Amino acid sequence: MPTTAVEELNIILAGVGGQGVILMSDLLGNSALADGLNIQGSEVLGMAQRGGSVFSNIRLGDGAVGPLTPQGKCDILVAVEPSEALRYVKELAPSALVILNTTEVRPYTVATGESAYPAFDVILATVRKVTKQIIPLDATQIAKEAGNALAANTAMLGALFGSGRLPIKVETMKELIKSRVPPKAVEANLKAFDMGYAAVAESLNA
Repeated sequence: MPTTAVEELNIILAGVGGQGVILMSDLLGNSALADGLNIQGSEVLGMAQRGGSVFSNIRLGDGAVGPLTPQGKCDILVAVEPSEALRYVKELAPSALVILNTTEVRPYTVATGESAYPAFDVILATVRKVTKQIIPLDATQIAKEAGNALAANTAMLGALFGSGRLPIKVETMKELIKSRVPPKAVEANLKAFDMGYAAVAESLNA
């Protein structure tokens, strides 16, 4: 699926500690730079040992001024942990695309009874109040099928590229994956990327 140049594209990557959201952000940002795009952004790190929230805000294009996306202007939300999407509903534009990993990572407070985890249907219904463009994707299962259970983040990156909304070449991203992922995990990560890409491309063309 071809990419096109954009004046401004605002992306939020969200998940919890240990899911590789910051690596996703690093790969996406550096691939944008490699393709000559202006990039602004910011990151918030949670407590990985407790599954704390982690998010990255990436703004592409010459029209992107400042590191933070204005409220209601997020064009794409990629939630590696589904409930994390709820934190950013107010950031979404009405035309936003939301890609949700369907595999939950429940915080320890749910097990101890200190908090409740929302049903997936509730997550979907909440997001649909803002945008109808939602693609659920079992990136965790894709990663396992690709041969590396830790490659769910790479599957989600593939899904993001499969949306056709990025002004970044797929080849640029794949070269960065090869350079940043441990050699023994490269093949599985590239396979996960391709599977995520295909799943979203097929969903949008259905």
